[in-house]
Amino acid sequence: QVQVVESGGGLVQAGGSLRLSCVSSGPDITVIRSGWYRQDPGKEREFLAEISGGVPIYRDFVKGRFTISRNNAENTTYLEMNTLKPEDSAEYFCQVSGVFRWSGVRRPFAEWGQGTQVTVSS
Repeated sequence: QVQVVESGGGLVQAGGSLRLSCVSSGPDITVIRSGWYRQDPGKEREFLAEISGGVPIYRDFVKGRFTISRNNAENTTYLEMNTLKPEDSAEYFCQVSGVFRWSGVRRPFAEWGQGTQVTVSS
């Protein structure tokens, strides 16, 4: 089974920075794509950024403030968030997709983490 765990959220003042981490683990896992999303209560989950093959893609409203990166050796994807605003407050989620080995067979997976809360005070 593949597990995805986010961390790094917290309370920060407006203008501050946070770095979120997303660690994936599983038997013979190969990650193809990692993405970061966020969700406010009562709203849909929105895409922020993804990275695949070392190539990042961002939503326009986070370009220049957020940076996604990946350390393949540690199976960890990061989201560096700078110049945070109160409207960035949300639960942040990581989704990881790829392949892993289960019962001797390579199988695809796409898993979400449990989320990490980011609160930006004004």
